[in-house]
Amino acid sequence: MRTIYPIFRYPDPRAAIDWLGVAFGFRAHAVHEAPDGTVAHAELVLDTGMIMLGGRADAAPRPADDAWSVYVAVPDVDAHCAQARAAGAEIVREPFDTDYGSRDYAARDLAGNVWSFGTYRP
Repeated sequence: MRTIYPIFRYPDPRAAIDWLGVAFGFRAHAVHEAPDGTVAHAELVLDTGMIMLGGRADAAPRPADDAWSVYVAVPDVDAHCAQARAAGAEIVREPFDTDYGSRDYAARDLAGNVWSFGTYRP
């Protein structure tokens, strides 16, 4: 059972749902619409993880590359990075090997959020 659900806000949640699928491999689990047809709340899954997202009227200030990040374990970092790059993600840190045996990279999404991806599974 999942117990932690990072929440993201995007100026265009529907576009974010599509982009997160193409760039990072998420798929929509549930999308709840407001009466006006906009996305009120969405849940996206990747492997056993889940994030939630919704809208925000204005763009959030862009966080620093190292301000915070969500770490997502993926089986093939290099292929995942290539997929994200092809979808237009800004690669903040190219794939690299860590001293604890993981291979990681970091990317910024279309709203400026920084995501870390790697093979580490504690």
